[in-house]
Amino acid sequence: MVIRPKAGCRWDLVALGEVMLRLDPGDTRVSTARRFDVYEGGGEYNVARGLKRCFEMDTAIVTALADNPIGRLLQDLIYQGGVDQSLIDWVDYDGVGRSVRNGLNFTERGFGIRGAVGCSDRGHTAVSQMKPGQVDWDEIFGKQGARWFHTGGIFCALSETTLDVAAEAMREARRHGVIVSYDLNYRASLWESIGGKQQAQAVNRRLAPLVDVMIGNEEDFSAALGFGTDEDIDRIDVDAFQRMMEIAVKEFPFAVVATTLRKATTASRNDWGAICFAGGVFHEAKMRKDLEIYDRVGGGDSFASGLIYGLLTGQSAHWAVECGAAHGALAMTTPGDTSMATREEVLHAMERDGARITR
Repeated sequence: MVIRPKAGCRWDLVALGEVMLRLDPGDTRVSTARRFDVYEGGGEYNVARGLKRCFEMDTAIVTALADNPIGRLLQDLIYQGGVDQSLIDWVDYDGVGRSVRNGLNFTERGFGIRGAVGCSDRGHTAVSQMKPGQVDWDEIFGKQGARWFHTGGIFCALSETTLDVAAEAMREARRHGVIVSYDLNYRASLWESIGGKQQAQAVNRRLAPLVDVMIGNEEDFSAALGFGTDEDIDRIDVDAFQRMMEIAVKEFPFAVVATTLRKATTASRNDWGAICFAGGVFHEAKMRKDLEIYDRVGGGDSFASGLIYGLLTGQSAHWAVECGAAHGALAMTTPGDTSMATREEVLHAMERDGARITR
């Protein structure tokens, strides 16, 4: 890949996706909660935030929010994350949300044999109503300049028009020499009412030829692209994933394919690793056996931001996948969708794991 230099580019990365308000019941359950903590989160946004807060890169989010107190709460949370908000489209609110609203995501962390549970409330959101021609991509990629563009399967599943917006953005990014990454991020609940896995595969296969760096998890390449089998996923068979990647790069022009590998023994203890395929060579991050998990949501997004950071800064593919795996592991030690790790903590975890007190 030829990555544009920082000179002449306002942003290292621009992401396209929905930002939702996450309501977290803490140690209890959504159905029995009496209070919630709030965070912002969204698959594509989390990558931009991780690159900004952990790795100190310049990032922006292209999204739309209803202009009401919930939207302004999200804005306040985004301020804390440091992601540039200048590309957010603020949509007039009708008072009750009949025509436009902001998405809510109720998420309980799970513990032991009780898995994490997410319940989203995101119909008719402002971002789901985005249409082609609404965003001036030439201004973003050409005049102001970006080095990398990131979007994914969550945004593309929101509506028929978001798929078209993503395709338009990806084509324009490539025209301007901007690297395009895409996280498959398969969510069964998003696709269930609009055609399930078959539709997810049709959508993602339509966009795949526009992708330079394809990212997923242990389920995504099967569910969202049709590679591999459920048996391969259940076993977390590294050889099977390598075969998937080899097939994928023969069918599509990916420069890099990367996936996390997770075996959930319980909700609070997982085996966690990652592999990537670049330049005809496989690179495998060390597998962290029996990793203790505090909040698993966002681990894959933090993997993506660490991987992209390594590639953006000219590191080797092996270094990049190790960085992504370490960042994802650290992100799952704190609450919320987004990373609270520092770059120094990521670098330390890449060299050696340990939890001795720092003082």
